Amino acid sequence: MKDDGATGRGATNPWRSVAVVGAGAWGTALALAALRAGRETVLIGRDAATIAAMAQARTSGRHLPGIALPADLALAANPEAARGADLVLLVVPAQAVRSAAAGLSDVVAPGTPVVLCAKGLERGSAKRLTEVLAEALPDAVPAVLSGPSFAIDVARGLPTAVTIAAADETLALALAQALSSPTFRPYGETDLVGVEIGGALKNVLAIAAGIVAGRRLGASAAAALTARGFAELRRLGERLGARPETLMGLSGLGDLVLTCSSGQSRNFAYGEALGRGGTAGTALAEGAATAPVARDLARRLGVAMPITEAVAAILEGEIGIDAAVDALMTRPIRREAD
Repeated sequence: MKDDGATGRGATNPWRSVAVVGAGAWGTALALAALRAGRETVLIGRDAATIAAMAQARTSGRHLPGIALPADLALAANPEAARGADLVLLVVPAQAVRSAAAGLSDVVAPGTPVVLCAKGLERGSAKRLTEVLAEALPDAVPAVLSGPSFAIDVARGLPTAVTIAAADETLALALAQALSSPTFRPYGETDLVGVEIGGALKNVLAIAAGIVAGRRLGASAAAALTARGFAELRRLGERLGARPETLMGLSGLGDLVLTCSSGQSRNFAYGEALGRGGTAGTALAEGAATAPVARDLARRLGVAMPITEAVAAILEGEIGIDAAVDALMTRPIRREAD
């Protein structure tokens, strides 16, 4: 790897160039964050017409209305543009990680850090995304970026804090430093399991929170849902080996609070539409794909996750919303800590 001298924070960092694979709202926002951190950045999308339109207008179009794209942000529609990048951010939906990673196998040099920026569990395998990456792109060094962040806030340069996890602490801190700027503050972490499970489960719980809002069940119900949902997240995370302090941090409780309280969250908005009796597409609601996977995983591990069970059952048409609420409210009385 090359050494570019000083970063935006004035310290030596080995990553001069960043390739962001995925030109949706979150990918575009992270590309802008990398650019602000002083990295040479290319944003790679899969649709040539969309990328051409973005390049001509120097805006992100419908993804991030009103956000201008600086002239020094390179745009490309071919994964080949990632060749030679010192650092890759993989910003595609969770269920597309395997195919996108495989598509980079002849482009990304062995030993290159690949930061996964989606949140979910893979359908079919129930694997975490770092496990998927290890199979699809085994020579890459896996890392994860997660935390309470909306794409539009990051794109606008509003203050945001996230977690970047890697198995090696030195690498995690160096990655955090490489992407840091006065408005984007990553914290380094080594608990990959905790960061991944926190991100995946909060999407499922955000759907539940949206249902509560759409059904107008009240602020008390919303608070209870968030607290009991976090208990589920914690139980599954710890059963898989996550550290409690990680689950209590930005990528766990912090992200859960954000996505369970704002219509800016796609998962919350999806649940809210269901709660109102409408329908919503699942393409951008990662939690809709993760809910049944998390439910099945919890069952195999013997972890009680009644809210996740209810969300999965609603999404699969096995139970109506009102019946699901009744079932949750009439569960056997027990200690809160159980």
